[in-house]
Amino acid sequence: MELLVNPPLRADARSNYEALLAAADELFTTDGPDASLDKIARRAGVGNATLYRHFPDRRDLLVAICVGDVRALCTLGDELLAEPDASHALTRWLRAYIDHVSAKNGLAAAFATGRRDDSELVAACQAAVGAIGTSLLRRAQDSGAVRNDVTLPHVVTLVNAIAMATENSSADEADRMLAIVLAGIASR
Repeated sequence: MELLVNPPLRADARSNYEALLAAADELFTTDGPDASLDKIARRAGVGNATLYRHFPDRRDLLVAICVGDVRALCTLGDELLAEPDASHALTRWLRAYIDHVSAKNGLAAAFATGRRDDSELVAACQAAVGAIGTSLLRRAQDSGAVRNDVTLPHVVTLVNAIAMATENSSADEADRMLAIVLAGIASR
């Protein structure tokens, strides 16, 4: 995925950048996309000037977190393409997708700025996730585990609904709902 999020090359600057991302990831997960930037800098063990040097505004930090999450989801999908059981691979990836969507409550809404570059970023993230998700779904269909009339947009709509419905519930609840969806798309 070609997205413009380039960490610094110098070891000390890279360490600060990664500490800021880890702190932001944690605080965006617990506090949402409006988490205090001062609190993020403190959690990372750096000053505000260091935060703003790497991420001039909140949006830049949100972009870096979102792109990192999407890359991780796509990397997992690539690894799962080698999984011998295509149905199990799709199930694991969909579960990870649910975790990705529900972990950062409100992160997607934070990109609803109307800026063209935000739309392009969202489109690039959706395309990357769509490509790997489609590959995993096709493998499951080719193996006979999933009905051929099922499309990734339909499945993604359902797992997004699961993520939203269970964001304040246990992982078990999401797993139960995902099992219902998987039973519904399974070949008969």
